[in-house]
Amino acid sequence: QVQLVESGGGLVQAGGSLRLSCAASGRTFSSYAMGWFRQAPGKERALVAAINGPGGSTDYRDSVKGRFFISRDNAKNTVYLQMNTLKPEDTADYYCAAGEVFSRSYDTYNVWGQGTQVTVSS
Repeated sequence: QVQLVESGGGLVQAGGSLRLSCAASGRTFSSYAMGWFRQAPGKERALVAAINGPGGSTDYRDSVKGRFFISRDNAKNTVYLQMNTLKPEDTADYYCAAGEVFSRSYDTYNVWGQGTQVTVSS
């Protein structure tokens, strides 16, 4: 089973950038769809971005379109989330997830990382 380890979270000022990384184990990484989810204080966990196995298709929640970019390097078994022009409302715990299909649906992702905290100050 694939295992996920996240890194890159931290504290950043509004307007700044962060790049989150999710390193995966396993020999079939390229067959998994990957997603980034976030959970802000007092809110439910929600999709940020998703990418299919080959990397040719992506999807984003409306509030991050044009600012956030998901990508993957299957040779390195790693998926990334580049976050630009960060806003205080982006503050949340961010989670990497792997699933069997490319989807926006929370319940299609079977394996989860432990999360990394992103805090954006004004």
